[in-house]
Amino acid sequence: MTRPRLTIRVRLTLLYTGLFAACGAIVVAITYFLVAGLPEIQGTGTRPADNAEQFLTYCRQALRVDADPALQAKCDLAYLEGVVAGAAGQREATLSHLLRYSLITLVVVILLAALAGWIVAGRVLRPVHRITAAARAASEHNLSARVSLTGPRDELHELADTFDDMLGRLQAAFESQRRFIANASHELRTPLTVMRATVDVVLGKRAPTEAELLSMGRDVRVAVDQAEAVVGALLTLARNERGLSVREKVDLATVAEDVLDDLRLGDRNLHATLEPVVTWGDPVLLERLVANLVDNAIRYNVPGGDIWLTTSAMDERVTLSVTNTGPDVPADRVDALFEPFQRLHDRTTSDGFGLGLAIVSSIAAVHDGAITAAPRPDGGLRVTLTVPAAGPAPREQSSDRAH
Repeated sequence: MTRPRLTIRVRLTLLYTGLFAACGAIVVAITYFLVAGLPEIQGTGTRPADNAEQFLTYCRQALRVDADPALQAKCDLAYLEGVVAGAAGQREATLSHLLRYSLITLVVVILLAALAGWIVAGRVLRPVHRITAAARAASEHNLSARVSLTGPRDELHELADTFDDMLGRLQAAFESQRRFIANASHELRTPLTVMRATVDVVLGKRAPTEAELLSMGRDVRVAVDQAEAVVGALLTLARNERGLSVREKVDLATVAEDVLDDLRLGDRNLHATLEPVVTWGDPVLLERLVANLVDNAIRYNVPGGDIWLTTSAMDERVTLSVTNTGPDVPADRVDALFEPFQRLHDRTTSDGFGLGLAIVSSIAAVHDGAITAAPRPDGGLRVTLTVPAAGPAPREQSSDRAH
């Protein structure tokens, strides 16, 4: 049988009560010992009581001590002993009453402190109960619950705000995940639908001609290539979630030159200013990043447009920038371009899938870098990658070599 655990409110109440009881006991003990430590009555230095003086007068008169000094001394001694005994009795009675009433008062006040501690603990833990209720109300399908705590900016208020921010990030992440799954499903269904429709049309004929079969094969091949491209991009995004498996020094200028060697510009005009800049990373992924940026600059351009490709270094950071002419890009839509399957309305006629800049953002993130974009006043887009410059080998590099 498991032992029942005390709630935090009960434990806080017991803690408050225990501390108050300990402090009260210390005060009672100090008061008692201070009173007990007062000097006792000694000799005739203390004013005698009225009954003691009456006893002394009666003793002298009854025994006629005026004529006998020895009897007078005995009366004086008896008088002093009575005074001391009376004072000692009074002292003991005072200490006994002091201890009794102090303990009774301490017990009553401890009970009041326990009640006050229970009430105060409930008020202190009220924000925690609200956070718990919000956490129970939150789920994968409903992350709109918030604590929205009011009051002074204390530690519990900061905890509630942090919890609200966490719920907001989770809500955004789940919504982004749902959009990603829906868009990925749509992009994968599209080539499958095309293949099925093409095959059904040809197979629906009694005797399809050779030309129709060849046309079907070409359409199916295009749809397969499209599905393969989507799956490959999704796999790249998934691999990047696990972080880098290869870290070595990479010159972004050399990577850009390799990309340009296999580039088909068409009627585009390229302006390259490549300064040697070295960073730590995966050369294959960085080449994919540069290739995607340059491919976007070519694809979403105007006939006879320009492309500017530059690399530079500043303050232990290296940058790679790709700028292109092209149609106007709304400033409020720039950040959405880095989301998977997000396209501008005037880019839907292209053969892209909306994954190019998403892959670029993912590769930049695993290289501890940042990717930013800004529209050009004359149309087109400027995309800039910023990553740390190559310094000492990262710790991950040494561990990879050890294995």
